[in-house]
Amino acid sequence: MTDTILIFDTTLRDGEQSPGCSMNLEEKLQVAEQLEALGVDIIEAGFAIASPGDFEAVSAVARLCKKATVASLARAAQADVERAGEAVRHAQKPRIHTFIATSPLHMRVKLGKSPDEVLESIERSVRLARNYCDDVEWSAEDATRSDPDFLARAIELAINAGARTINLPDTVGYATPDTYGAMFRDMIARVPNSDKAVFSTHCHNDLGLAVANTLAAVMAGARQVESTINGIGERAGNAAIEEIAMAIKVRHDVLPVRTNIVATEITRSSRLISGITGFQVQPNKAIVGANAFAHESGIHQDGMIKDSSTYEIMTPESVGVSTSSLVMGKHSGRAAFRQKLEELGYSLGDNAFQDAFARFKDLADAKKAVFDEDIVALVDDEVLRGHDRIQVKEVEIYCGSNGPQRAVLTLDVEGEELTTTTRGNGPVDALFAAIRKLVPHDSAKLERYEVHAVTGGTDAQAEVSVLLSEDGRTTRGRGAHQDTMVASARAYVNALNKLIVKRDRSPVHNRAAV
Repeated sequence: MTDTILIFDTTLRDGEQSPGCSMNLEEKLQVAEQLEALGVDIIEAGFAIASPGDFEAVSAVARLCKKATVASLARAAQADVERAGEAVRHAQKPRIHTFIATSPLHMRVKLGKSPDEVLESIERSVRLARNYCDDVEWSAEDATRSDPDFLARAIELAINAGARTINLPDTVGYATPDTYGAMFRDMIARVPNSDKAVFSTHCHNDLGLAVANTLAAVMAGARQVESTINGIGERAGNAAIEEIAMAIKVRHDVLPVRTNIVATEITRSSRLISGITGFQVQPNKAIVGANAFAHESGIHQDGMIKDSSTYEIMTPESVGVSTSSLVMGKHSGRAAFRQKLEELGYSLGDNAFQDAFARFKDLADAKKAVFDEDIVALVDDEVLRGHDRIQVKEVEIYCGSNGPQRAVLTLDVEGEELTTTTRGNGPVDALFAAIRKLVPHDSAKLERYEVHAVTGGTDAQAEVSVLLSEDGRTTRGRGAHQDTMVASARAYVNALNKLIVKRDRSPVHNRAAV
């Protein structure tokens, strides 16, 4: 059995199903490029039949990627498989990933099918998929709650029909490491043709066991793991790529396998996903959290001074975190700024770099010292939003104790500048009323508005997070600026842009569970 674990990234599909998360085409292509740099083996680019936008995104990623296999998800239905096949046909290495539920609960309640009907659907869909490409993956949705005898029959049938990869997902995060590993050992041992396929994991984190379950399955014979950057995904999320990859690398003594992940690209990948989705990484998140390599205890600090291995099992540099002390300020030039961006994990094109540098100089004029956190917030806010349909141009706020407060706002709405003046019960209310006036969206509701300082000091940048909801869809926006009201406008407009993207998607097929 090979000792290489294939990394199947589903950030663009399952990850994008996180409540409040959505990406436009340009952002998906940025992510796909970075995933190739990270060294993932398979990129699940989306669910092609979900909407014309999803089909376009899968097709574009398929054309873009030169090294990674590009997959599209498809239910066990003719239209789904055909659409997936069409979407990935330009990929250098195409894959169709088809699935159907196999647990008694899902077959009865969700599918309304008998076990025999499900088996017929498996054979029909896998054989159809093989007409489009040789690389077909089949998933048993809700495998961990399926009857083992029926699951074994389904796996054998899928392999005979032409599936090269068999995925056994813990769809609802129900398994424990012992039970998940045992399921893989049992299926690999009892299915007669199991040697003709790669077995794969897909773990959700509802009980906080996604990574542990994944590693248990690897020890039991799984050779592909499905996961996402920062662990984003439905409900409590998926197993995190960075945690799986570093666990295998650091604990090679007990996990005698390897991956193709370029560990020094981990931090860059994490920051890109955080910036695009607006999902901040919790400070104590393993591998990529702000505190992952921080030490406050005096005992720990003393040990670190003497030998960093006393309290660190990996180095910050090993996952792409720079320990450079390069200080940035208003006298810093382009070369120093470009070096700092590279240290922080950003690789910008010429136009994006010029935009970021101009914003940096404005910030440096307003602040005595510009910290790494300021630059991260600046790049995430300015550069990654450059293709939004609606952009904030100017904000003026008039406020004080003798209200009502007043906002004057100018937005660029698909190339046309629009300006309005509104009053409100406080500056934030007035500002958001101005946005609603220029871009009507009465059915959307503001669910959450949060503000925090990026760094310490009275001249700190403000970073604002906004959560909007509409007809069961939620989107999260983020904005940063030295003026809190400008940051608020940027965050709200960012969330609104994402809501527009979600509106374009089909209300029927916009979700898929595996």
